[in-house]
Amino acid sequence: MTPSALAVIVPAHNEEHRIAACLRSLRAAAAHVAPMPAVVVVTADACTDDTATLAARGGAYVVKTRSHNVGVARAAAVDHALELLADAGPDVWLAMTDADTIVPAAWLAHQADWARRGYDAVLGTIRLAPTTGSALLVARHDADYFRTRRLSDGVWEHPHVHGANLGVSAEAYQRVGGFAPLPTGEDRDLAVRLSAAGHRIARTDQHPVHTAARLRGRAPGGLADLLASLHPASRGSDRHPAPLPLDSVRPA
Repeated sequence: MTPSALAVIVPAHNEEHRIAACLRSLRAAAAHVAPMPAVVVVTADACTDDTATLAARGGAYVVKTRSHNVGVARAAAVDHALELLADAGPDVWLAMTDADTIVPAAWLAHQADWARRGYDAVLGTIRLAPTTGSALLVARHDADYFRTRRLSDGVWEHPHVHGANLGVSAEAYQRVGGFAPLPTGEDRDLAVRLSAAGHRIARTDQHPVHTAARLRGRAPGGLADLLASLHPASRGSDRHPAPLPLDSVRPA
């Protein structure tokens, strides 16, 4: 499919300190796909800070919810995006990221290229933003994250699923029922249903996004919980992290 328009979906809960940087990176990514229409929709979910105001100031459409549920928040943003792009034709592409994440300039163009090659969904990778976590914490995370990558491999078909770096055609998204109202794991749940329905899914390590290495996150069981378990204060600095499920890593 050749995308007729792009929509970027960003759930946010009290992200006034990070949302502006996220949106700046998304504006740069949108410039790389111009003149293709591209909208950014932020769901300000149960926010008690200035996230919604700053998101609107940064050029995003804002949906407000009070669900305390990332699955509900993502679905609300998708619904609004599809309403905004109702006249753009049937081939809308949905790109997912998180409010504490910076995307590279070629991120949207990369996803659109996968769509043109006949893929229905794209599962990308993350890197921890080096300025947001200690070198030891980043090293411990990376040791687990890259366990299946071999230097001799030409392409790393990684095992990860991240709401911070995921793309899907609107048609495939709607066909499998969209995001489930899950407080965590909504990204993995969607990927499982897409695969079960026979949709073509690309797994790529090209153009990874950079996400915050914080220890207190927004979603239970998310990346922050994993990082907290790897932190020296919780493990002891002389211990190696225990092996973790390869699909357990996702931004909070």
